[in-house]
Amino acid sequence: MYLLYNDSHDPAFNLALEEYALTKMNVDIIMLWRNAPAVIIGQNQNAIAEMDLDYIRENDIKVIRRQSGGGAVFHDLGNINFTVIHAAGEGDFNNYGKFTAPICEFLNTLGVEAYLHGRNDLLIDGLKFSGNAQAVRVGRIMHHGTLLFNADVTALAKSLRPNPAKIQSKGIASVKSRITNIASHLPEAMTVEGFLDKLYAFFRGQEGIEEYSLTDADRAATNELVRVKYGTWEWNIGNSPPYQYNKSEYFPFGSVEVSLNAKNSVIDEIAIRGDFFGVQDISGLEGLLCGLPHEKAAIEKALAGVNLSDYISGMQPEQLLMLL
Repeated sequence: MYLLYNDSHDPAFNLALEEYALTKMNVDIIMLWRNAPAVIIGQNQNAIAEMDLDYIRENDIKVIRRQSGGGAVFHDLGNINFTVIHAAGEGDFNNYGKFTAPICEFLNTLGVEAYLHGRNDLLIDGLKFSGNAQAVRVGRIMHHGTLLFNADVTALAKSLRPNPAKIQSKGIASVKSRITNIASHLPEAMTVEGFLDKLYAFFRGQEGIEEYSLTDADRAATNELVRVKYGTWEWNIGNSPPYQYNKSEYFPFGSVEVSLNAKNSVIDEIAIRGDFFGVQDISGLEGLLCGLPHEKAAIEKALAGVNLSDYISGMQPEQLLMLL
């Protein structure tokens, strides 16, 4: 088994590296890594339904879809991620106890009692500090989990606040839990870097563990996965399951309600209704929006040069964008 400390903080690179290690590297590996602020969503989730996209855009928080299932999680530099990849043995999949036991053992050496709760969460004093997920590809299993050490809990809560619109989706919704940071439970104060060093030393001290460094070929292959997959809107947002979206708002010029169906996060059907006035038939605006990616930049670009007041008297682009 090899031990790798991946010092990249780029969420797209790090998620791509997991896939590369799982599907292309012929070695068993433990990887420790951290991300700059990001929301990491499960493979089967609806991105728009899981988070506050306005807050995420305003705070330059990345959204990356991972290859395992489960719910959305928030990453920042106060969170440490651990990934274990090896040949899949019988009974390994969904055996979260096997993969999380070393984490609990390590925390015990620091005077912190942690335990597995439910299917895939680690708790301290009844509060969650670690969510875990798994994926199996080409006969190999990947188990990865978060370790909230001193993460920004406010940013976490605001990022994972669901969209206020009514969204009906077949995607898997996240389960909300009361969370805590490991740092709050340590007998002695420690930095996240100091905690990471101790965790690395703990794994390094296990029998049969050797250190591993990424090669130029490893980095090149990972960067190619970023280019074609993990750095793209199509994978991170567009890969969402089909959904129905409905949101209404009252403005001084009247009430406006938007209802749409989206496939692969592209607007497939849209209807705009309300008690507003306009000199142009609203079907013209609906036709302009139909076929666009359901995301702010694409809609904003399409509305450039369009006089919305022709369709909804008094409406400004930012008001329609708020509805969409």
